Amino acid sequence: MTNAPPGQGESPTRSSGNGLLCGYLLDGSGGGREIGWSEIEQWTANDGFLWVHLDYSHPHSQRWLSDFSGVDELVVQTLLAEETRPRLVLEQEGMLVVMRGINNNPGAEPEDMVSIRVWLEPRRIVTTLQRNLQDVDKLRDRLRKGHGPHDADALFVMLAEMMAIRVGDVIEELDDNMGQLEDDVLGRQTRHLRSELPEVRRTAISLRRYLVPQREVITHLSVERINWLGEDERTRLREVSDHLTRYVEDLEAIRERAAVCQEELNAHTNAMAGQRMYVLSMVAAVFLPLTFITGLLGINVGGIPGAHDDLAFYIVAAILLLVGILLIMLFRWRRWM
Repeated sequence: MTNAPPGQGESPTRSSGNGLLCGYLLDGSGGGREIGWSEIEQWTANDGFLWVHLDYSHPHSQRWLSDFSGVDELVVQTLLAEETRPRLVLEQEGMLVVMRGINNNPGAEPEDMVSIRVWLEPRRIVTTLQRNLQDVDKLRDRLRKGHGPHDADALFVMLAEMMAIRVGDVIEELDDNMGQLEDDVLGRQTRHLRSELPEVRRTAISLRRYLVPQREVITHLSVERINWLGEDERTRLREVSDHLTRYVEDLEAIRERAAVCQEELNAHTNAMAGQRMYVLSMVAAVFLPLTFITGLLGINVGGIPGAHDDLAFYIVAAILLLVGILLIMLFRWRRWM
């Protein structure tokens, strides 16, 4: 039996201010009844499968986990930790799993993944997070419609599947964006690529950072012999592991494609810069001797030829034009232009 912190009996919503995001008593047939702190307090293993979903930053949630949940102190510390990475801890009475899900909250980047901590026992599952995770909302919706999990371990597996599907959607969108950027590179539409290519690489690296250890966690669970984890759940976890493996490979491929596009973009930029420098060099080469002549004629000393001749300017201009034409013909003959 567990006890509830102050605020028991209040509606299990974020706005109730008691730290309980939701509580469900599963009926074993895909549905569940939403409950509050008062019923969580009275729950025993004989009452059915219990799901307690908490905001770990709330003092009431922290007190319940620490003093009334009956969970080991080290497990509680992980359930309440602010910074976590995907991991698996097996205990005699249950297992602790930390996973990361796609962040679909308004104004957030998907790769800024939401951490959810799961404590799973044969008859009870406790989940904690701080930021909203849409996969949890979807799971609650299934329970309301009677299409949810039948027990605690099935609830965990279904949550892992939903999180993997959402990750797949984000990676598919990222792959489509990468394909468009590749087309833009080949089409020499490079104006926006300097900002978007690094963003794609950053997203791929961030997602891969969490998916690699999460894949290892799910793979370990699929082969670990846990008495109360059914064979059907193991099979579904192996499917999730296979999906995560493919996602990691896709992210690695996207990162490499982004690197190749960046190299192509740099080569194109360098070629354009070199072409412009070449044109400037040719212009300088043509005007260098002309500038020398005009500079020589512009010195402020006596004896400058044609200083008092009205036609001298036109003669010098014609000579400069002729020299310029001869230089251009020379450069073309030497294939420098």
